[in-house]
Amino acid sequence: MPKFFVYIMTSGTGTTYVGMTNDIERRVQEHKQGLQSGFTSKYKINRLVYYEEYDYVYDAIAREKQIKKWGSVKKKALINEANPTWEDLSKDWFE
Repeated sequence: MPKFFVYIMTSGTGTTYVGMTNDIERRVQEHKQGLQSGFTSKYKINRLVYYEEYDYVYDAIAREKQIKKWGSVKKKALINEANPTWEDLSKDWFE
């Protein structure tokens, strides 16, 4: 069964981006390489700091929409709870 992921990426300055994908490694690599023009490449959003895994696409979409509605304080609290040092969770994925 395919998995779906809701994730939060950040830049060195703390700008965050919330996304959803069925292939988190591919999507994170795209962010790191700046392959998508727009917000994430403009703000150099390239560090994975949070993600959740879902079995059903509808659950992942609903969660992504929920988190996107939150203000930055609430998003940062979610990250701080799971990853207090804001370590790049994908740092060893592509070596």
